[in-house]
Amino acid sequence: MSTPDFSFEDAARAAGATRIAGVDEVGRGPLAGPVTAAAVILDPSRLPEGLNDSKKLTPKRREALAAILPEVAVVCVAHASVEEIDELNILRASHLAMERAVAGLPQAPDHLLIDGNMIPRGLTIPATTVVKGDALSLSIAAASIMAKIARDEIMRDLAQHFPGYGWEKNAGYPSKAHQEALLNLGITPHHRRSFKPVHNILCKGV
Repeated sequence: MSTPDFSFEDAARAAGATRIAGVDEVGRGPLAGPVTAAAVILDPSRLPEGLNDSKKLTPKRREALAAILPEVAVVCVAHASVEEIDELNILRASHLAMERAVAGLPQAPDHLLIDGNMIPRGLTIPATTVVKGDALSLSIAAASIMAKIARDEIMRDLAQHFPGYGWEKNAGYPSKAHQEALLNLGITPHHRRSFKPVHNILCKGV
């Protein structure tokens, strides 16, 4: 099984960059909750062991890495709210979260490695897009871990206040149980009204 490496970072370094940030987001697909992004500048001499795409790690391993990363790397996590998702659309809101994560880094990067095939329009720093970057670049993999851990924590907290939707397990994604709860319990302030399953319930007046 292939794992992410430092080749994209090495290429940027060879071109003159010194602070390279990996940028990733999580939470485009859920029906509820914010979209979350992280930006991470890794120190090549202090790479945590076992860094990988967050989706390929066990929850325990993800949490362990998320605890280590802020100690050995420069990290910022940022969000775009449900209101911003509904106002802007999910793609633009996810880009806004990425822009905020980069802007919040305590050390400004001079090159970005961005997961996906689009550079958010608010980013003016030189950037390289990397499709499936969380499986290819260690910096993007680190960002994917930080973003997922942060967003899952938000959804577990919201689940305490809005029980019944299973957010502590489904993180707001449209699982069968979540969709049934939407019909039976109704829509919360944290649901994305612009998303079709939620919008359809609003239209029916349920």
